[in-house]
Amino acid sequence: MPIRREHRFFYPIDWPQLSAVIRFGRAKGRCEACQRPHGRTVFCLGDGRWWDDEAASWRDGTGGLVCIEVDAADVLGEIRTTRVVLATGHRNHDTADNSAANLAAWCQRCHMLHDRPEHMRRRWWTLFRRKALGDLFRGPYGL
Repeated sequence: MPIRREHRFFYPIDWPQLSAVIRFGRAKGRCEACQRPHGRTVFCLGDGRWWDDEAASWRDGTGGLVCIEVDAADVLGEIRTTRVVLATGHRNHDTADNSAANLAAWCQRCHMLHDRPEHMRRRWWTLFRRKALGDLFRGPYGL
């Protein structure tokens, strides 16, 4: 995922090289959460299942093999494709902690799932600040 301009100074100057070591050295070009391969277009379902060409089987959101019954559901109507791009993320959301144990190679889906609570916290804080500034400069909100 691209780093916002205002957050660039939080990352070390060698971040691209460090990220490449994690994504392609340690993770071998696969998401560490669901095993999706970097740079490939995969077939996926809305619940996180995706088709692994190498294993010739469906995998779930955690990378485990899944068997789908033939008459269970019309999965062909739900299939979409996505191009997998690996990104290096911080497990504890602290950009100053760049230890190998804190960094993980995730695809877009897994990265967003991991960051969801942090994004919700930041969204709440932004809305809280806007409301506080409105109260401060425009008076309290009407009932």
